[in-house]
Amino acid sequence: MSQALASRPLVSQAIPESGVARILAQGLLVVAGTLLLTLSAKTRLVLGPVDMSLQTLAVLLIAASFGLRLGLATVLLYLAEGAAGLPVFQATPEKGIGLAYMLGTTGGYLAGFVAMTVIVGYAADRGWDRNVFKLFGAMLTAEVVMMALGFAWLAMLIGAEGAWTFGVVPFVVPDLVKVALAACLVPAGWSVIRGLGLARS
Repeated sequence: MSQALASRPLVSQAIPESGVARILAQGLLVVAGTLLLTLSAKTRLVLGPVDMSLQTLAVLLIAASFGLRLGLATVLLYLAEGAAGLPVFQATPEKGIGLAYMLGTTGGYLAGFVAMTVIVGYAADRGWDRNVFKLFGAMLTAEVVMMALGFAWLAMLIGAEGAWTFGVVPFVVPDLVKVALAACLVPAGWSVIRGLGLARS
């Protein structure tokens, strides 16, 4: 495998190499990514007292598949949509909209999505998205950073003990499952592309 290929994120295999068509394709992917993030936020799994979404999984998959720049553009556009008042977050509009919601208890986790995208996207741009173990390491690091930001923000609002009990502990095992799943899916996508002889050099 050439070094050029090793620096391409997965989604680059499906869009034009250059020109207006490439820009349009990238724009469509970014918009589609925000729709996926919204759908994942609204897909709720109720486990005891905890109301979870699939959003962490979606962020990881977008970052690993899109790479740093396109993935970051997607997450930032998603946050901009939310700041503008669109009901794109998990508990909107039921628990508020816009900046008021973003500065609430989930604010640190939303900021963590940006950090998560940067870490995983950077790794994907360097070919780590082809290897399950390397990608898992990058995603686990991103997960820890995201949870740390979420905990720190929540601790300022409800105290460290409450933040740890309600904002971290219930999500450890489910999020580890999401990290493992995402770390397997993206390399599997590369395997399919290579097996079909569709990978660009």
